[in-house]
Parts: sequence; structure tokens; C-alpha cells
Amino acid sequence: MPATSPDLPPEPQAVHSPTTRHAIFIVATINPGADAAQTVRSWCEDVATRVRTVNTRSPEQSLSCVCAFGSDAWDALFGQPRPASLHPFRVFGEGARVAVATPGDILLHIRADSMDLCFEVATLLMQGLGDAVTVVDEVHGFRYFDRRAIIGFVDGTENPEGREAVNFTVIGDEDAEFAGGSYVLVQKYLHDMAAWNALTVESQEGVIGRHKLSNVELDDDIKPASSHSALTTLEENGQEIKILRDNMPFGRAGMGEFGTYFIGYARSPAPIEQMLENMFVGRPAGNYDRLLDYSRAVTGGLFFVPSAQLLEQLAERAPVVAVVQDDAAPVVASAPVAPVAPVVPVVPTVP
Repeated sequence: MPATSPDLPPEPQAVHSPTTRHAIFIVATINPGADAAQTVRSWCEDVATRVRTVNTRSPEQSLSCVCAFGSDAWDALFGQPRPASLHPFRVFGEGARVAVATPGDILLHIRADSMDLCFEVATLLMQGLGDAVTVVDEVHGFRYFDRRAIIGFVDGTENPEGREAVNFTVIGDEDAEFAGGSYVLVQKYLHDMAAWNALTVESQEGVIGRHKLSNVELDDDIKPASSHSALTTLEENGQEIKILRDNMPFGRAGMGEFGTYFIGYARSPAPIEQMLENMFVGRPAGNYDRLLDYSRAVTGGLFFVPSAQLLEQLAERAPVVAVVQDDAAPVVASAPVAPVAPVVPVVPTVP
């Protein structure tokens, strides 16, 4: 049906795609120059087409791709208006325990049950961008046994599902012009597996806050306040605030590299940033996540995921610099985009 139908809410990108066996994460920066910016804008309307082209060859493999943009890239490519909560990645912590910010203008999150499909989509999309961008990070993730991270614990247990997943991840009328979109935060963690494996299973369970074999959460009376699960659980007015994770293990065994690629989707960056503050600074300060004694964040980026319709429309949305009087700073606007209908949330907006 027409993307501009006033009776239809904007369709999100594949934020809620089912868990797959493989994923490729690509972060790129946009090269200087008007030609590079125009190439990226034009590419926006081709993303979905290229994914569909590959998907028709093996539709049972659950292929999907999410495309997102960083704060600086949004201003350079599309101008005003901009998503209300989009900003550069915020650094948390200090010293050896820091959630670092690293360069990134475009994020691609490609998923499928076979790596060949992921690789084909990545190849086609990067060919479309050509020399307009520079890739600063690329990670090929894999599902490890029964959805466990390399450290041996099941990942993503508390993910919201169904309608709840939509409510916690899709923007509604709190930012109606960008309804159907989401925010996504990514970090690449490297693990000190020698130190981690030197711990007893009981000690590991205290760090995570769950039993290792059964994945059952530790009872509150024995779960440390510094455990990962304790510090990443958020509540507001008695209701738990959730994000949608699709973390993936990655590594190079021969190089001694073992890691987790964290990716979290939400309708606002606020809950993910609160989790990071709890982890890296502590709740209260000093009561930090003890998993960080064995895991180190080496990248960090925050991006906005436009709805599927808006992603295609962005191809026609270039910033316009208005000439003003009296030596005032120029005003950056943008070419208009057809409005999209808001999604009405059924739960309170997260902070």
C-alpha cells in the first residue's frame, strides 16, 4: 500500500527481526565533499531494494538489514528537522573503565541464518556507497551454542517480545515527525578470557547475577548489587523499562581475540545511557559492573534508525543553507519530506 497513506503508521525497519545465526555490523564515516554526501543520500532509497534482491534467493534464511545514522551525519546529510533525542555518543566512566566514543556516521546491522547472505548484502550495500565512505569497523558475529555469549552465559534473556518490543523500541507521538523510528547504541567489548576462566563458576554467577547452567536469575538476597543484571535493570514508577538487544559473539581464536558486539534498540537513548552510567560509574557511584573487570569497551556509537518509508524519502532531502542578514549565522534547514503518521504508544514514554 502507498507509504504516504494517512491511515497507516510508518513501518519500522527490521528492528524486530527474529534472532539469527549470523550478523555483520559495519560502521562507516562519510568522506568530505558534496559528492560523497549526495552519494549517501541517493543510496538511501536503494537499501531496501538490495536486501529484497538477495532475500528472494533464500527467503527461509530470515535476512534483514537495519540502516542508521549518527548525529553529525544527520546534520550534514539531511539538516532540519532532526530526531529529538539524537546526539553524539556520551562517554561514561574514567581511567581504565570507560565507555568510549568512536567515529561513526552510518551503521549497518545485517542479519541472516547463513553468513553468505549477510556477506552478499554487505557487499552490495558497500558497492553502492563506493568511495563516499570509509569503513572504521566491521564485525562478523555468530550465534554461540544456545544463545550464549563467549563468556558462557545466555544473552538477551530479558528482551521484550511482541507488542511490548514495539512499545519499548518504536518512536510514537513524542516525536511524531520521526514516528516509526528507533535509536540504536552499539559497543564492541573485548574479554580477558584467561582471567574470566580463572574464576570459579560461583564467582562468575555473582558477576553476571544468573546461574550459568540454567540461566535462572539469582535470588535478590544473594545477588550482588554490583552484578551485571542488577545494574542493567531499570524501573520507573514500578514498571521495568526495557531495551531490545541482539548481541553477537565474535572473535579470532588464533589471535586471542574474544568479544561481544553489544547492540541495543530503544525508543529513546535515555534507558541505554542510564544502563551505561550504572555499569561504568556505578549505582551508587563506585558500585560499578564487575563484568568490566574482565571486559573492555573499545568502540561506542549512537545512531538514529529512520522508519522504512523515511529512509527512502531521505534520498530527496538535502540540507538547505538560508542566507540571513546582519552577519548572523546561516540557518541550515532541509528540503521537505512527506509527513508520516505517528504510532500511538500503549505504554508510558521512557525517560
